[in-house]
Amino acid sequence: MSELRRDTLTGRWNIINTDDPLGPEAFDRESHRIVGSKCPFCPAQEQFTPPEIYAIRPTPNAANKPDWLLRVIPNKFPALKIEGDLNRRGMGIFDLCHGVGAHEVIIETPDHGRQMANFNSEEIARVLIAFKLRLLDLRGDRRLKYSLIFKNFGLSAGASLEHAHSQLIALPIIPKRVQEELHGAERYFEFRERCAFCDMLHQELQESERLVAENRLFVAYCPFVSSFPFEVWILPREHHSDFAQITNEEIEDFGRLLVETLGRLHRALFNPSYNFIIHTIPMERRDHEEYHWHLELIPKLTKVAGFEWGTGFYINPTPPELAAQVLRNVSGSPIPCVGESKTAESKKGMVESAIQPSNSLPRQAQQEGGS
Repeated sequence: MSELRRDTLTGRWNIINTDDPLGPEAFDRESHRIVGSKCPFCPAQEQFTPPEIYAIRPTPNAANKPDWLLRVIPNKFPALKIEGDLNRRGMGIFDLCHGVGAHEVIIETPDHGRQMANFNSEEIARVLIAFKLRLLDLRGDRRLKYSLIFKNFGLSAGASLEHAHSQLIALPIIPKRVQEELHGAERYFEFRERCAFCDMLHQELQESERLVAENRLFVAYCPFVSSFPFEVWILPREHHSDFAQITNEEIEDFGRLLVETLGRLHRALFNPSYNFIIHTIPMERRDHEEYHWHLELIPKLTKVAGFEWGTGFYINPTPPELAAQVLRNVSGSPIPCVGESKTAESKKGMVESAIQPSNSLPRQAQQEGGS
């Protein structure tokens, strides 16, 4: 018989197929053929993107030139634009405001053939540093309430370009899903005077059957109430509510575990498309001792259909206990990149260049462009 499992934080119920669970071989495989033609994210194509907001390059004063290791640019087709006022207003019973926000693209590597599962420690550290610095910079805009970092890999996960990239969208509103997590964590803390995420992490470490991998500072596991097959969360062992306060030491361990987890998913599920998101505290300047930042990683193996839309329940055909066992039993070493370029590895003297555009708009306010 299947099981109904309830999420402690949100109160949401999911249906877990414990009767006849599906293993990795049961899911369709998606091809990720590298084409590489006319890619606007490749070096020497900078004229096809807007001016960079931030970059890491081996030499200073070379903005928007090919010699870079990582670039952040405004999205060419942004969901929200930085210019303008919110103009909050009502229309009968409805609320609305202008689509003000920020939409940025983090181009993670100059090498078109590399993906995050191929990254070495330096490459993944550069990406995480960019995440952190962009979050901190956007907090200077008082119109914005929440920033979400996310990554879409593969067509079925929503990626329109194959060159490795992730995105950041800053909103003038705290999203409902985040609000549910925050309110659930607050209720738990008020009752128990403990962080719900810390308690969950302690239980996962104690029971161990849903653990995927761990290192000194971070833990990866399949949540007890997983909504999707082979869903993995990564949490810091120590209580931290704000991803933007991550230290260099934590970046090293977090990056290592993230690449390891992606490597396990790649091998166990035959290189699936996936999404990941980073949930952190809102931009307001107060400590959230009840909240715990985390990354949620979701392989795209199933589709959301009528039952899920109609009920808010998710049917997960693979129990997290089985998913974790499968992932533990494969290697987590970085995936070799066929025909990979050595260019990025040979560059020395890396420096960061946070480029201030010439006009008076904030750095994130430059013309839209990029993904």
